[in-house]
Amino acid sequence: MENFTFGNLKYARPDTEELKNKIIGLTDLLKKAETFEEAKNIFLEFQNISDEFRDASTIASIRHTIDTSDKFYDEENEFFSEIYPTLTPFFISFSEALCDGKFKNDFEREYGKTLFVGIELQRKSFCEKNVPLMQREAKLCNEYEKIIASAKILFDGKTLNLYGIMKYFEDEEREVRKKAYKAYSDFYASNEERFEQIWAELIDVRNEMGRNLGFENFIPLGYMLQGRTDYNADDVASFREQVKEDLVPFCEKLYKKQAERICVDKIKAYDEKYVFNDGNAVPIGDDDYLVDKARKMYRELSVETGEFIDFMIDHELMDLKNKPNKASTGYMTSINKLKAPFVFSCFNGTTGDVDVLTHELGHAFAGYMAMRNQPISDYYSESTDIAEIHSMSMEQFAYPYAEYFFGEKGADKYRFSHLQDALTFVPFGVAVDEFQHIAYSRPELSPKERTYVWRDLEKKYMPWRDYGDDNEFFSRGGYWYHKIHIILYPFYYINYTLTTIGAMEFKKKMSENKVSAWKDYLNLCKVGGSKTYKDTLKFANLSIPFDKGTVKNACSYAMDILDKSIDNF
Repeated sequence: MENFTFGNLKYARPDTEELKNKIIGLTDLLKKAETFEEAKNIFLEFQNISDEFRDASTIASIRHTIDTSDKFYDEENEFFSEIYPTLTPFFISFSEALCDGKFKNDFEREYGKTLFVGIELQRKSFCEKNVPLMQREAKLCNEYEKIIASAKILFDGKTLNLYGIMKYFEDEEREVRKKAYKAYSDFYASNEERFEQIWAELIDVRNEMGRNLGFENFIPLGYMLQGRTDYNADDVASFREQVKEDLVPFCEKLYKKQAERICVDKIKAYDEKYVFNDGNAVPIGDDDYLVDKARKMYRELSVETGEFIDFMIDHELMDLKNKPNKASTGYMTSINKLKAPFVFSCFNGTTGDVDVLTHELGHAFAGYMAMRNQPISDYYSESTDIAEIHSMSMEQFAYPYAEYFFGEKGADKYRFSHLQDALTFVPFGVAVDEFQHIAYSRPELSPKERTYVWRDLEKKYMPWRDYGDDNEFFSRGGYWYHKIHIILYPFYYINYTLTTIGAMEFKKKMSENKVSAWKDYLNLCKVGGSKTYKDTLKFANLSIPFDKGTVKNACSYAMDILDKSIDNF
């Protein structure tokens, strides 16, 4: 497959009965194995057939998000949503045979203890009673995703999707920004009734899954499904409190200064993305130009990133242009057998396009390195709370190359607004996290009461947030409906805030000693999922976010940069 491109990859629906029988057979052979070498070969064959199945699922999923109206891949995507839960018991049975077998110590010596940490987590987070609930959960998530992808917003003489309308949030005319924001809000308001039903049912389904495993609600299971083994909800709550105390006041200061800069009395929600009175930085070229400049940047950044970007482009492992019926999302995923990351997004002509080329490609670079340095595919992906450090740090590493994308005039604007966004995002991120904790721990709340909870959290973490008098839906708490992670990826979103701390630390490290900082970053990427969360941070010489004072210390360098340059525009 040296010369493959994503477009010419063949797809065929896996024979799931054959797969089940193979796994059953391998499980039986593993139990009977007489030597470690024999057991190891059986384990590697299991990895092989598991990767083949997951890769087929990944290809179908990517092609579905590229065109959600494609009936064939829509049906294939539905097929995997249905079949995955039914296969889980067979995967777990093999893992249990591995964990309980007589060669466990040999496997630990060969692959490390984290292999069995993951297996134990998998064992604790699954039961047969949850299979139909997992299938129902997938159907609800697919429905929500289709509604989001179906958005057709008439604005400025065009029919726009959600990514398309967001471009106008940065328009120089305040009235245009206001109308675009209202059009965006109206889409969610028009779907509020069904969104309420989907969210309410997901809370019930997920809480029942938690209870089936002996928990009070979904929250402990949600943490387990995110791969969290060495911290808990109390740790995260202490982190949120650090954000409230140490970061929210500084963010308020930034927005007050922004109001002065763009000549308004008070920042409204539709003003937040408009950072400079003479207009934000915008990319100076089209989609192809930006990809070409990204190739130049990554080649100059390091030997490793140069090899990586050539691999991504030569094998057509990015789908970035905005098209009708394309899913309104951005992500990185991997095709394990080819050791190939894949990046998906919808370019819209804003700074967000450059963020994709740094953020999602930061994820992809980490995957690329792990797949070439870890011996088994279980370690190709790190835990979700580590993953975003790769991407957010890469965004920071791209600052010296901003001129490539924005020219001399726009580069400093980009650097300032991007760094401001990085810090002002954190309060929003922790609000999303606390909202989910409240929703699952208080299932008696009505849908409308849940939106009021969101509005209270905005007042707590984003006291500057004001939607204006004519946006009733967002003003009463409807804004959370736009954050797809709440529906699709429960308890994921706090990762973006925890990892912002790591990214800010790497920013500071790069300013002090680029060689050692890059070495730490490469170590972070290469280690993949072979270590637990806290051990991975220690391996990369990063702080633990839950430790008191970490938020303030990690963000101080970035805050100082913003303070010194806040009057330059």
